[in-house]
Amino acid sequence: MNVRADTSASKPLRADAERNRRRIVDAARDLFASRGIDITLDDVAAHAKVGVGTVYRRFSCKEELIDGVFEQRLEDMLAAAQRALEAQDAWEGLVQFLAETCEEMSSNRGLGEVVLGSDEGCRGIAQVRSRFDPYFEKVVNRALESGQLRPDVAVSDFYPILGMIGASVEFSSSVDAANWRRYFTVVLDGLRGDGVPRSPLPGRPFTSEEIDAAKAAMHRRRR
Repeated sequence: MNVRADTSASKPLRADAERNRRRIVDAARDLFASRGIDITLDDVAAHAKVGVGTVYRRFSCKEELIDGVFEQRLEDMLAAAQRALEAQDAWEGLVQFLAETCEEMSSNRGLGEVVLGSDEGCRGIAQVRSRFDPYFEKVVNRALESGQLRPDVAVSDFYPILGMIGASVEFSSSVDAANWRRYFTVVLDGLRGDGVPRSPLPGRPFTSEEIDAAKAAMHRRRR
């Protein structure tokens, strides 16, 4: 994992300083995954059980910590886009990439917010995204050219689509954390070109009681 705040140091960190740095990064990773990136460095310090000053000596702002935690995750997404472009079937390559991305986002709330958010203050993430975007555009264009992706879809449509899947992940999480795949499949069928057969829906429809439970859980999370 790359952590950018200490890369300019002229000598290695002392052993105790390195341990604290790792505790800070591990704590931030945990909090970003469970609560998203809308946390403070004070939250990270409390979770890492270090002083707030220790965190600020390593990271001058939250954006540096976001950069350090998520830059490698976006590198992994870049590798996934490269694999999708190499897939023999253009549609399967696109679906493979989207499925991997949504799977990662379903287990890491912060990653979804980074993917759909701004790169402001996060130089490493911005650099990876600048390399990623051309690959993903090729993945989408390849599916368009094959006729398997409906012709009126643009690359920019996929950011709201990922947001839609993220919303289904959040809604389903308290009842059946894996059931977002059902709604993912509905979205995929909406993207298919003419004549491409629909897929069977995975998972199951929620009962009325489960819908009520999911709504209550959403309300509690947003209070």
